[in-house]
Amino acid sequence: MNGSEIVVVTGFGPFRQFLVNPSWKAAQGLKLVGLGEQIDVYIKEVVVSYIKTQQIIAEFWQTLKPKFAVHLGIARGSSVVILEQTGKNSGYRDRDVCGFCPESHCCMEGGPEKLDSVVNMRAVSKRFRQAGKDVIYSRDAGRYLCDFAYYCSLYHSQGRAALIHVPSSGSLASADRLVPLLQSIIQSMLNQLEGPSQTA
Repeated sequence: MNGSEIVVVTGFGPFRQFLVNPSWKAAQGLKLVGLGEQIDVYIKEVVVSYIKTQQIIAEFWQTLKPKFAVHLGIARGSSVVILEQTGKNSGYRDRDVCGFCPESHCCMEGGPEKLDSVVNMRAVSKRFRQAGKDVIYSRDAGRYLCDFAYYCSLYHSQGRAALIHVPSSGSLASADRLVPLLQSIIQSMLNQLEGPSQTA
């Protein structure tokens, strides 16, 4: 690699009882600890709004041209870290913080029904589970703003994105435990991008 490469990390803004969203706190923590010497971490807070989310994600893929993007979202009631494999295009019926819901209930009209990350999330989660970490794999990101953001990013990047749901309860809900784990998980994903492709 010559020079440094950009990895974008996003967290969401205020949402319901979360006046400071834990996903945004985690993104800020990752900016502080970094992801390695040749990686520039660029963080962005995403408003819990369908329209703004679409704009922000399209814009950073066009302007920053990152190597990879990691979207952090909050999993209410969860005490584990969840690595999402798939973003879904349709089925968005819940209103955002502005009271808006896409009329078509989808991210990209005419886009594929689902898109997968190029990273094998099952392999990454297995590695961390075997090391005794509370990390699980999922193929259903929930059809709200996290899923919506993920699909948009996968669409603009040919799959070079990840969605990680961070816990809202349990020991991993504290940033000092969560951030080092997220740092290791994302570095593992970046290593997978560099290495030969793996299949599930």
